[in-house]
Amino acid sequence: MSRTAFAIALSLAVAACTGQTQQGASFNGHPLGSYAFQEYELPPGSGPHDVAPAPDGFVWYTAQQAGYLGKLDPATGKTRSIALGARSAPHGVIVGPDGAPWITDGGLNAIVRVDPKSEELSIYPLPPDRPAESLNTATFDFNDILWFTGQSGVFGRLDPKSGKMDVFDAPLGAGPYGMSTSPAGDVYYASLAHSYLGRIDVETAEVTVLDPPTPNQGARRVWPDSSGRMWISEWNVGQLGVYDPKTEDWFEWLLPASGPASAYAVFVDDQDLVWLSNWRDNSLTLFDPSTERFQVFELPSSRANVRQILGRPGEIWAAESGVNKLVVLRSNTP
Repeated sequence: MSRTAFAIALSLAVAACTGQTQQGASFNGHPLGSYAFQEYELPPGSGPHDVAPAPDGFVWYTAQQAGYLGKLDPATGKTRSIALGARSAPHGVIVGPDGAPWITDGGLNAIVRVDPKSEELSIYPLPPDRPAESLNTATFDFNDILWFTGQSGVFGRLDPKSGKMDVFDAPLGAGPYGMSTSPAGDVYYASLAHSYLGRIDVETAEVTVLDPPTPNQGARRVWPDSSGRMWISEWNVGQLGVYDPKTEDWFEWLLPASGPASAYAVFVDDQDLVWLSNWRDNSLTLFDPSTERFQVFELPSSRANVRQILGRPGEIWAAESGVNKLVVLRSNTP
């Protein structure tokens, strides 16, 4: 039996611009630290959607409007564009266990791997009977199998070694969007259209539908913390939700905002702090689960429209689709 806890927290009023530092506060003795934004202009018409900082220091991003994979060197601000082919419209990008960027390309209706050194493309098209699945997000399981979502109502898996691909119909139809792998090895996805969290059995591909307490909340993206709890952004209602598979409990919190919030992206960093993008107030919002408090960072550019967040220690990266930029929020706390 799940239970719900709602918490409405006051946001910190902070002003932000490129390169400026926003000072954190201390709630219940826990210092949130201070952070500084930096933005990176991208080639005109890129239309960045997702971003994936790599271990080698570079940052990959999908240029959805232009049909290429981008590579940013944060040290110089220089970018390199890798064309993915005619009709390409890449949505998601992740760095796989092989160190290469893997792309879910809705225009090509295919999974694409780019060799990080040679830039050679390996394209894995969906089966002919799955012609237009609106590919969205991918994740690798512990067996190095790539799983992916299609917002038209599917999820699938690809074995990179053999090239074998399976595509499955999702429960209730359209909606599979964000996707991630838990520390226990389970693959989860969020269904935007049908407002549920799906847990995939990686052996059988069977899905368990997990319903958050708030109906029609619009679960959009999902990310695990180190204890295995699964955090979701609830787009329709401006909330943060979390599911604990150990207790089967749900909790939800309303985001601080000047009006009805729009929670798009969610990411949990290496300190188990939860980050969201709020389109309503044009912000990145930090949530500390230990205190159940929020801290709001207004983005440097107005109407940035951050659709996805990823990070590495000390850095939170986001794609600002509305202004054709990437942005990083760096921690100034040792």
